[in-house]
Amino acid sequence: MSPRRLRVAAVTAVIASLTLAGCGRPTTEGASSGDGWPGNKPIELVVAFAPGGAVDTAARLVAPELEKELGTNVEVVNRPGAGGQIGYTELTSAKPDGYTIGATGSPSVVVSPLDPARGAKFTRDSFQPLGMQVVDPAVVGVAPDSPYTSLAALIDAAKAQPGKITATTTGIQTGEHFAIAQIKQATGAELAPVHFSEGQSQAVAAFLGNHVPVYVGSASDVIDLVKQNKIRVLGVMDSQRSAFLPEVPTFQESGFDVVSATARGYSAPAGVPEAVSGKLQTALKAAIENETVKRRMTDLGLETRYLDSQKYEDLWTEQETTYKNLMPAVTKEGA
Repeated sequence: MSPRRLRVAAVTAVIASLTLAGCGRPTTEGASSGDGWPGNKPIELVVAFAPGGAVDTAARLVAPELEKELGTNVEVVNRPGAGGQIGYTELTSAKPDGYTIGATGSPSVVVSPLDPARGAKFTRDSFQPLGMQVVDPAVVGVAPDSPYTSLAALIDAAKAQPGKITATTTGIQTGEHFAIAQIKQATGAELAPVHFSEGQSQAVAAFLGNHVPVYVGSASDVIDLVKQNKIRVLGVMDSQRSAFLPEVPTFQESGFDVVSATARGYSAPAGVPEAVSGKLQTALKAAIENETVKRRMTDLGLETRYLDSQKYEDLWTEQETTYKNLMPAVTKEGA
């Protein structure tokens, strides 16, 4: 063989060996198939709310179990502000490679894109739902000595005195605000919302101080108050009774077709490869349904109700329709 042919053969052999070793022309086959993902690269779990709240606590319970399932570090990072918008913007702006996921909760994640005044940089299509962890239904309660001894009595009074009976919320376009709007839409009873933008603790203080006669909040908010006989819960806005308030009827049981709940789950930026998304979904299901995690969630008054990615997406779409119809009633002009 001539020297020139020897050189060509040698170069060809080197190129072939580099390709077989994975050092040749770049390929996306590994990413699209999920092979080698996540490796030892850490995953960031974005929480769009401050540390210590229900969303943050749930994420920090799930994270260690995700680490076990995926074999890499999962770091919870808090990006609070603008009613969740800052964190959701960071999540949806991240590269869709599976290394950034986020906790997503309604109504905040659903509502932000529906109100043009909020200037959200994301839409429903910016998210890829991975699975739902918990449902926290809205409740309506009054003081133990309140003249409203039943939900029907409160509804009748609010219909007879439109806008005269006040009720707590934690701000405009929050879950409580939408719940009040749903009550009016379904029954004609008009409660006057009083917005406490500093959060649930401020709303509870106003209620316990007899400044606002009706408390609207989540089931998890009132469990301790019920145990201390500081509130009488009149109704739960869910399709089933709360495991934590088994003696309290649902609105539907009382004859009012109102369902309103906070749904909390996890999502990725849209566009994550199917194989990677599948790994995340499997890991999240195992983490959410881990018995220790479920028990600790129960201790917090939070009911685990896992939904897979498709069912979570369906619920998200359903809530989007509901909230879109209610938006005129919860804008600043309609508040």
